[in-house]
Amino acid sequence: MTDSTPPPGGIAGLDDLMIETPSWAYGNSGTRFKVFAQRGVPRDPYEKIADAAQVHAFTGAAPTVALHIPWDKVDDYAALAEYARSLGVGLGAINANVFQDDDYMLGSVTNPDPGVRRKAIDHLLECVDIMDATGSRDLKLWFSDGTNYPGQDDIRTRQDRLADALAEVYERLGQHQRMLLEYKLFEPSFYTMDVPDWGTSFAHCVALGPKAVVCVDTGHHAPGTNIEFIVAMLLRAGKLGAFDFNSRFYADDDLMVGSADPFQLFRIMHEVVRGGGLDPATAVAFMLDQCHNIEPKIQGQIRSVMNVQEATAKALLVDAPALKAAQDTGDVLGANAVLMDAYNTDVRPLLAQWREDKGLSADPIAAYKASGYFEKIVAERVGGTQAGWGA
Repeated sequence: MTDSTPPPGGIAGLDDLMIETPSWAYGNSGTRFKVFAQRGVPRDPYEKIADAAQVHAFTGAAPTVALHIPWDKVDDYAALAEYARSLGVGLGAINANVFQDDDYMLGSVTNPDPGVRRKAIDHLLECVDIMDATGSRDLKLWFSDGTNYPGQDDIRTRQDRLADALAEVYERLGQHQRMLLEYKLFEPSFYTMDVPDWGTSFAHCVALGPKAVVCVDTGHHAPGTNIEFIVAMLLRAGKLGAFDFNSRFYADDDLMVGSADPFQLFRIMHEVVRGGGLDPATAVAFMLDQCHNIEPKIQGQIRSVMNVQEATAKALLVDAPALKAAQDTGDVLGANAVLMDAYNTDVRPLLAQWREDKGLSADPIAAYKASGYFEKIVAERVGGTQAGWGA
């Protein structure tokens, strides 16, 4: 843009941006060295959902909460789903956990022991059963499987085991259910990860079929990786299923999304807008996997939602015709200027008005702090065991 006039439509496309929050983000978390306890932390999945409902109440953009099994295991998942509905939210993706049991030291679905592989696959199938009970669409899979040393196991054989396990679970999915296959460059395995990058995830998803799609965790790449290129490629191929939004300075930091590199988040959301990823028909799930140790839990989730909204609003302000004209004529600096004009726009007044038009507070953080909810849960949540990593 050459002036401050928003393009036709402005940020109206923001109405289609819904961001799922993770249940585990409301519990105690920490670094590799220490898990820090905070006041008012949930003691069970019901209290996690109550906290997630607060994020939606103040942002109007977080209508679902993801569950992690067995961290969020309950006797009656249909009742849990009904409780969520009573608070104005729904249950979203079901996240499987095949990385914490001692049996999984050498892997889960790629473990050389067929008994361990069977245990892991049975857990994934259990998660599909839970999806049936909750009405969830997405099964999200992340595997810690890999090796630490050359020669420890056969790389190709592990891929065969992975493919076999994914195929069995894929066949169990219902007509309207999907498999989201997440990848991670390293950690906890350091020589090979069995799903280390988007290409590996993409290859398995293509082999499986249309119900298998890639999940991009923004903190799971090597330094300097062009994540927006990955997003553009997956959108082009119809295989971008979901984001796990967070931010990193060094590795898998799980910081509030946009906190380390807001310009990168803008570039990612520009490709999302450019590729039609905000259209509900593309079924891209925007989820947070922000869960760190020092920020207040609910406020941290609200801030992450707001950061994604700000980046998206700027992406929606990109003058697409002017950008294309500059690109088509080889105007290198002109094309870059169109993007930078949108990025440098202060969208906070536009977002404040957008929220007020929806009956929300212009400042979700201030409204939450003034609501008294935090003081209420600190007083009520006394006794029991606080939820945290692994619970």
